[in-house]
Amino acid sequence: MSRFKRGAHVDSRAGFRQEKEDYPVPYGLLKAARKSGQLNLSGRGLTEVPQSVWRLNIDTPQEAQQNLSFGAADRWWEQTDLTKLLLSSNKLQNLSEDVKLLSALVVLDNLIAQIPQDLGQLVNLDDLDLSNNHLMDIPESLSNLQNLVKLNLSCNKLKSLPPAISVMKNLRMLDCSRNQMESIPPVLAQMESLEQLYLRHNKLRFVPELPCCKTLKELHCGNNQIEILEADHLKHLSALSFLELRDNKVKSLPEEITLLQGLERLDLTNNDISSLPCGLGTLPKLKSLALEGNPLRTIRRDLLTKGTGELLKYLRSRIQEQPDGGLKEEPKTAMTLPSQAKINVHAIKTLKTLDYSEKHEASIPDDVFDAVDDSPVANVNFSKNQLTAVPPRIIELKDTLADINLGFNKLTTIPVDFSKLKQLVHIDLRFKSFPEVLYRVSSLETILISNNQVGGIDPAIYSGSVNNDIMQVPPELGNCTSLRALMLDGNPFRNPRAAILSKGTDAVLEYLRSRIPT
Repeated sequence: MSRFKRGAHVDSRAGFRQEKEDYPVPYGLLKAARKSGQLNLSGRGLTEVPQSVWRLNIDTPQEAQQNLSFGAADRWWEQTDLTKLLLSSNKLQNLSEDVKLLSALVVLDNLIAQIPQDLGQLVNLDDLDLSNNHLMDIPESLSNLQNLVKLNLSCNKLKSLPPAISVMKNLRMLDCSRNQMESIPPVLAQMESLEQLYLRHNKLRFVPELPCCKTLKELHCGNNQIEILEADHLKHLSALSFLELRDNKVKSLPEEITLLQGLERLDLTNNDISSLPCGLGTLPKLKSLALEGNPLRTIRRDLLTKGTGELLKYLRSRIQEQPDGGLKEEPKTAMTLPSQAKINVHAIKTLKTLDYSEKHEASIPDDVFDAVDDSPVANVNFSKNQLTAVPPRIIELKDTLADINLGFNKLTTIPVDFSKLKQLVHIDLRFKSFPEVLYRVSSLETILISNNQVGGIDPAIYSGSVNNDIMQVPPELGNCTSLRALMLDGNPFRNPRAAILSKGTDAVLEYLRSRIPT
């Protein structure tokens, strides 16, 4: 709304009073914001955001009506859309639905008790900071913010997260610290791009299970009420480099802590841990292990003061060894037969994982499948062997097998029986041509065929192809509405161009559909 109306009589004595009423935001700030695209209104005592802010890029500015000669610095028609708005440390109780008028907004920082549904219309947002507010819930409409990379919800009054948050496929950082959450919804596990998750200072009793968060690098769960750390909490976190569990009530670490092969920092300060698994010393990248404030009884106090390197060395020395330097053979119990010495039976029973990788063998011994017994195996890893054919007994796992890794072998074909694996969701392969039998596995969601020599793909496949030799992408692939991930980088085709590929799967599919002949 303009300060002056054309032809209206203006009382000069009321000029300052009118500006105070109509423009609690100095006009100079608004003028500068039109040029920079940024507006900082923090700490101004605002009880509501003025209409002049919401309509900043809509209304004609004052100078257009008052000045008819424009220099290079006064070309108001060349204004920049507002992309950054800072509203923290004010007295705002809620946010007007007029926020949708700032369609180019990328960064929004405020202090409110309720978020309007229309915030979900700001589809260009990539960084949303809602920390230090009084929020008790998050609207479902936030699921529309598909470009969001960072979401800060810390220091609010949240007791839960909406399931819709799981569809933010580009979200890399989520901070929910200092809220009132007692559990994390299972759907959070579907956030495949998540790299940093902050859950400190809540009321959690368990570490969340995150089976699909394969890229998660940092998990912060300090200052909660966690007592138990189980294998199910760790088995999917192979990419984790920092695990923070300080100031909880953890009593012990499971042997499965060794699954975290990428772990660099582990903070267990101020827990109730009395002993450590010796396998902790075998983690190849662990550089920092914080144990202060634990009632450790099996490790001398002077050893704890010598640093992480000496402590890990001590733990490794406690692993029983044979005179020839090899690991002591597992005891021959009912769970471990002599022929199963190389098979991790514990992983089969507790992790539902059959791992026989990096053995460099030409076939999988029957003992491996015999060890499964009646256990429901969901994951199979036969990678880095010398297999020339898929083990025929893999079909025995058809009722439960969901994930199989056959990478880095010498496979050239896949048997037709492979289509019987009706629960299969993920498969990792290395091929020169795409196996046609996979078209018949309707449950497949992800097929990793990157770094192959695949020369062409059919529109029926369910995932992506990176660093292959694909010369042409069929436009009909855009009609695959169930496609979750299409990665085509590193191929020699000319279209779609790199600019389109960088926008993600949805943009690529939309482009391909536009190329379908009519």
